[in-house]
Amino acid sequence: MRLFSVLTMVAFLAMLALPTLLPAEEFRVWGGKTDDFTDSQGRVWRGAQQADQSWGGWIEKEPRVAEVKTLTADAQAQAADAGYDVDLFYAVSWAQFPDTVKYQFKTGNGTFDVTYLVGEHWSPNNRGFDIFIEEENVEPLYVTPGKDEIDIKTYPGIEVSDGTLDLNLAGNGETGAGDLNAMFSALEVVPAVSTDVDPKQKLTTTWGALKDDRR
Repeated sequence: MRLFSVLTMVAFLAMLALPTLLPAEEFRVWGGKTDDFTDSQGRVWRGAQQADQSWGGWIEKEPRVAEVKTLTADAQAQAADAGYDVDLFYAVSWAQFPDTVKYQFKTGNGTFDVTYLVGEHWSPNNRGFDIFIEEENVEPLYVTPGKDEIDIKTYPGIEVSDGTLDLNLAGNGETGAGDLNAMFSALEVVPAVSTDVDPKQKLTTTWGALKDDRR
């Protein structure tokens, strides 16, 4: 009878640990597009010109779109080195100042790492805006790179407590830039790497304690 109780307890603990072992959902969009794109690693990037999807979408006002016709060899190498297909950088979703680019992901609560990707097509080193995530200015006075160049920035440990992750790109004259039209080529939101104890280790420790208790 005691053995049955112990096994029941272990099974119950395993069920509690299971959700933490399953992969959490990841969110990716590519700018200036309506259709989805599957990259060379099998990751799906949703078309950013969509709203109110099961995963999220743009909010308040649909972004404009523009093409990035060419990228330098260095830009293409930078994308490859960072693990991103160069295709992601050939278009942008943007807003004409004073409008802003607002996006929302239906992540659920948790902690996430957010990556912003952009290819500059028009205003070399002259496009300035702030990047807000969950109403926090994570990149004040940001200025995009030179023409046909790209930039990739990651903001780790973004906390979400209301079920959705909100992003806002807002032109800011304090950047001193002549172009305040905010934009992006792609956005990536993935669950932050957990620093918690491995659930398998927790179960091993619990099982050991139960065995000791039986002695």
